[in-house]
Amino acid sequence: MIKHIVMWNVRGDTPAEKAQGIARLQRSFESLRGRIPGLLHLEIGVDSSGIDYACDVVLYSEFESQAALDAYGTHPEHLRVKNEVADLRIARHQVDYAAP
Repeated sequence: MIKHIVMWNVRGDTPAEKAQGIARLQRSFESLRGRIPGLLHLEIGVDSSGIDYACDVVLYSEFESQAALDAYGTHPEHLRVKNEVADLRIARHQVDYAAP
């Protein structure tokens, strides 16, 4: 199994704008459930710590294999979501790793 973790900081001049962006990001990624072959689990988390170095949102997902994760990268539904949220982020971090 491959775990795919992505974290974002979301654009917004006010807390309300940031919250709208976070909600849009959540809806977009949640729409992928059941649409991507090999995607076993998808979870979106919103930071509640409020610490200055925390990211705003995390995507935690599990794929059955590296091949499934690779295919996800070019899947039309994933590309649709990437396009929907492209203007929302001000920073993005990613970690992929194989789980025993």
